Formats: sequence, C-alpha cells, structure tokens
Amino acid sequence: MCALLSCQELSKSFGAQVLFSGVTLVVNPGDTIGLIGPNGSGKSTLLKILCGLEQPDSGTVFVQKQLRVGYLTQEDVFDETATCADCLYEAGKDLEIDETERYNRVQVLLSRARFPDPNQPVRLLSGGWRKRLAVCRALVGRPDVLVMDEPTNHLDIEGILWLEQLLGAHLPDSPAAVLMVSHDRRFLENTVNRVIELAPVYPEGSFQVRGTYADFLDKKADLLSQRQSLEERLANKVRRETEWLRRGPKARTTKARFRIEEAGRLQEEYADIRNRNRSTGQVGIGFDATGRKTKKLLTATGLAKGFHGQTLFAKLDINLTPGLRLGLLGRNGSGKSTLMRILDSAVHGSGLKPDQGSLFVAEGLRVVSFDQRREVLDPDTTLRRALAPEGDSVIYRGQSLHVVTWAKRFLFRADQLETPVYRLSGGEQARILIARLMLQPADILLLDEPTNDLDIPSLDVLEESLCEFPGALVLVTHDRFLLDRVCNLVLGFDGASRAEYFADYDQWLAALQERERKPPTAAPADREKPAAKPKPGKLSYMDQREYEQMEEWIVAAEARLGELEALMAEPEVMADPNRLHRYWLEQQEVQARVEQLYDRWDELEQLRLG
Repeated sequence: MCALLSCQELSKSFGAQVLFSGVTLVVNPGDTIGLIGPNGSGKSTLLKILCGLEQPDSGTVFVQKQLRVGYLTQEDVFDETATCADCLYEAGKDLEIDETERYNRVQVLLSRARFPDPNQPVRLLSGGWRKRLAVCRALVGRPDVLVMDEPTNHLDIEGILWLEQLLGAHLPDSPAAVLMVSHDRRFLENTVNRVIELAPVYPEGSFQVRGTYADFLDKKADLLSQRQSLEERLANKVRRETEWLRRGPKARTTKARFRIEEAGRLQEEYADIRNRNRSTGQVGIGFDATGRKTKKLLTATGLAKGFHGQTLFAKLDINLTPGLRLGLLGRNGSGKSTLMRILDSAVHGSGLKPDQGSLFVAEGLRVVSFDQRREVLDPDTTLRRALAPEGDSVIYRGQSLHVVTWAKRFLFRADQLETPVYRLSGGEQARILIARLMLQPADILLLDEPTNDLDIPSLDVLEESLCEFPGALVLVTHDRFLLDRVCNLVLGFDGASRAEYFADYDQWLAALQERERKPPTAAPADREKPAAKPKPGKLSYMDQREYEQMEEWIVAAEARLGELEALMAEPEVMADPNRLHRYWLEQQEVQARVEQLYDRWDELEQLRLG
C-alpha cells in the first residue's frame, strides 16, 4: 500500500520547550486517525508541519505527488459579510473545475451540512454552524487527506452526530484518509480506526495503536504496566550494582571495568524511564462541598423563558437534591445556558429572571458557577494573581498552600507565574477557572461547558471529582463520555418550548432520532408559490436538500418495518392481543409513510431530470 502522507523522526521546539521529538507516522488510504495527547504536546503544530504550514526542527515529511490536503483549523475565520454559499464558492475559486461543477459541489455540501438558509450571512451563524461551514470549506476541494484540528469544538451534540455520519459515509467524493486532533473520547471511539498519542512518556515520542479508542486504552494500560514493572526491575539492578561499586573491587580487571560501565548505563536507563513514567502529569481536581445535610437545595416550579417572542422552555419543574447530577442536552441556543443563569440568579439575587414560575432556595445555599464565556478572567492579570488573588497562598479544605504548590497541582510551572492570562492557551485558562472554583465550598455546582480545551488526562480527573462531589450538579457539556459517566439524569431541550427528562443520553438520543425519522408531512410553504417552482432540470435548494435525504428516510422507515415484522412474529407478542394490535397499527402507518416517500422521490427525480 502506497502511503499518502508520512513523516520520519520529526522534532520541534519553541525556545527551550521541546514539543515533541522522534515522531514517525504514516497515513495510508482508509485511515481515520485520532491524534491525542496532553496540552502542550505539539499536536496542532504537528498537523501544521504535515500540511506544509510550518517547518520541523529536524526530520522529513513525505507527500504523495499531487496530493490534495484539506485543513480545518481550530479557529473558524470567515468574511463576516459573505453568505454561507459565497464562502464555499470563494474556497473553490482556484480549483480547476467549471462553474457548473463548482455550483454542484457547493450545493451538495450545504445540503449535507443541513444549512437551513445558504444565503444567511456568516456573522449571524452560531459557533456550531460556523464549524459546520468550516468543515464544508475544507471539503470543497475534495481532498485526498482531510486534516482537522479539534473539529468538534463549538458543535452541539447533534452537530457532533452529523460529523460522525459525514466521516462514516464513505461516499465517492469522501477523503481517502482523515487525520484529526480531538479530546472527545466518544467521538474518537465512533470514528477512528487508529489512535496516536504524543507524549514525553514514550521513548519514540508517540504511541500508536490500530483499532478503536477503547483498543488504544487497553494497549496503553498494558504498556504503562510493563514500563512500571521495568522501572522496578531496573531499580533493583541499580541498587545491587551501587552496593557493589561502594565495596570497591581491589582488582581493576577488564571484567570489573565492564561492570562499572554497565552500572553507569543502568543508572542512566533507570533515570530515563523513571522520568518518563512520572511525566504523565494529571490535574489535581477536587471540588469542596459545604457538608450541608439539607435534602432540598433548590426547587423550581413552572419555569418559562423566551426571547424576542420565541419560547425556549415552559412549565419546567426542577428539584435539585444532594447527589443529583443533572445533564442538560439540546442544540446550541435551545435554552441550556439560559436555565443555568436563571438558577444562578435565584441564589445570588441578580441576573436573569424567568418569565414565569417560582424558585425555592434553601437558606444559606452556596452555588459555584463555571461560565463557558470565561468573562471572569482578567486577560491582563498574571497567572500568579489569577490563581491566588489575595497573596502568595490559598486556603484549600482548611489548609494553606503556597501558590507554587497550587500551580503545580494544575500542571503549571513556577516560571509561568508571571505570564499574563491572555498568553495562556484555552486549556490553561480553563484550568485556572477550575482551580478558582475548587477554593469555594458549594452545595450546587453549575458547570457550563467546563470541558472546553481540556486534554484527556484532565477530563479523566474532572470526571472522578464530579462523581465524588456530594452536592448537586447541573452540567452542560457536549462530551457524551462525560455525560454517561457523571450524570444520573438528563434534561433535553428542543428549543421550541419543550424540555423533557430522560434517564440517560442514549434515551434522549433515541427520542431525538425518532423525531428526525419522521419526514415533513407537508411541503414547505414557499414551494406552493408559483414564483418558487423550480425550473425543469434544476431543483431548488430545499428540493435538493429533500432529495439528498430521501434515501436515508426510506432506509430508516424500511428498517423499522423489518423490526415490526420480527416483533409481531415473537410468541410472547402473538400471545398478547394488545401489543400485537399496537405493532400492527404502527406497521400500517410506517408502510403508508414508505409509499409516500417513494412517490415523492419519483416526483423529485422527474424534476431533477427535467
């Protein structure tokens, strides 16, 4: 198999800081590679080197002749005055294709990304829709290798599911290989067939496993266990050789000199593996509770809130008690952060108020909030003052800790303490905010996207801390792995006045997919107007979008028909007339829907062919 893209013995440093060294990797057709590693390990820099945007200090990059590479950066920079369609047209202006082909590519990508209005200005898009547009822009040139840096950033869960489907579609115009940096563990598990971790703990600079993310975790655990055993064996050898050296052999024979040299080599090897085994630093996260025994912390009844005539949620009841870990799910803009702000203002007395409903708060309730907008951080203050505003020490769980010790707990070096906050990475700023939260005893934690920019080791420790927190937790996150591990109840928002409780993320997702399986029962209103009728041989944007999705709807409906037939054939169902009748009614409904879909597909096909 001929490699599309590869590198050998790459190294890169910034000043005295070594990002990585000795990294070798190969990208072959069919690879979907997840590149992971702690913050500061050089993942984004490695992607830029592979894309030819930066040069390594040493090593070689090999690129197949005429290889097309699509690169998605972390930051989504657009012409804010342009429309979504214009941005994609601009991205394809230098391609050696005619205008018709360029038009078709743009329209197909907009349809796959499910943009409701391709003529909407970019400045009006939410962060999630901007990310979808950025992904489409990277695909306009139909790259052989798609390189993405944190593609799930700013996407809500539906957006992440869309991206998973896009990467798994394997269409004729799909990239031959994908290489991406991500800290979303469920996303990695669902998409990649190979995982590469950059970290100084590995002598080769990286550790590579072919398989899923779960396979990677298993192999990594085995490797670290082996390295720990090796360290113990080397420690015993070094101890024996050191004792021999101290005795000082009288005869300086060749054998004795060899043994002296061997003892020195063992000491170097032991020091190297010991340092590597201890380089897997983890953030020391642990939230402090007040120890309150009250069972009812906060109760909300009949909450409703809307903006500009649009109701986000209504008739919403909430009861926060110790041990409840509530996850909020829904599209961006559906009301999750709004609810968090209402709950916070109920305690602090100022802020966002509900349009309707009442809130009961236990006496002396203490609430600690994490704001995803991070407005509480002064960008000009130093790391020292951000971590310890009152002096050179902090009080954590009744003990005084020096700011250097406190900083090390969050993987900051002592020489970083005078660095302004604005010069720190997003992950480092997130760790500052979490450090400040930990200094405040709380009955309720309100955490709005606390995982943004955190690396996987930090996420693991955050999960453990949240599971151990004895108070109530309300969590907004698009990290499905975190939701599954932490939350024991979820509240799903549809953005159209309804919010429902579900047992877990999977139950919410099943309900969401069930709603999406039902196609529109009526044609869009603008299709009924004579002026909006498509010309023969050319579908309108909405018709094209419907045409693109039709096969998926039919497959889903026919799959449900098969499920119903199998259910009605089961002996226990046949023995239960009520269940049998219910399944039969659903079968008739789904069968009618399938016939309706086929009729509509034929109609669109005739319009498309003119």
